[in-house]
Amino acid sequence: MMRLTVERATACTPALQQALGVLMPQLSGRLSAPPEERLHRLLEHPTTALFIARDGERIVGTLTLVWYDLPSGRRAWIEDVVVDAAARGCGAGRALVEAALRQAAEVGAERVLLTSNPARTAARALYRSCGFHEAETSVFVSNMHRE
Repeated sequence: MMRLTVERATACTPALQQALGVLMPQLSGRLSAPPEERLHRLLEHPTTALFIARDGERIVGTLTLVWYDLPSGRRAWIEDVVVDAAARGCGAGRALVEAALRQAAEVGAERVLLTSNPARTAARALYRSCGFHEAETSVFVSNMHRE
C-alpha cells in the first residue's frame, strides 16, 4: 500500500536530483536529470511549480506547472509529467494533476493546457478523467538547438 503525498518542491536536494535522474529518462530516453543550476532556477521562479509525489520518503513522480499572462488572459501549462514505472496505477499521476489544477486556480489561470503523446493511452485517459479534452488545434515545434 502506498503512502502517497504530493508537495511542491522548494529545495534542490540530493534526493530530488537522484529522483529526477531516474524519472526523466522514463519520460524520454534522451532526457536526464537537469543540471543543478537549472533546477535551482526552476524552483525559485515565481511562475513555475515543480510538484513531487512521494511514497513515504521515496519520490515516485513529478509534474511541472508554469503560468503566464497573455493579452487574452492567464494560462497555465503542465509539462514533464512522469510517474515511476513501478508506481504507476497507484494514483500518483492523478494526485500530481490535481495539485497542479489547484495551483492553477490559485494563480487565476483561465485555462490549463498540456500535450500528451497518442501512444500514452493511460496518461491520456487520466487527463480526460481529470476534466481535460482534446483541443482542435495543432502544436508546432521549432527546435532551437538544431544539430
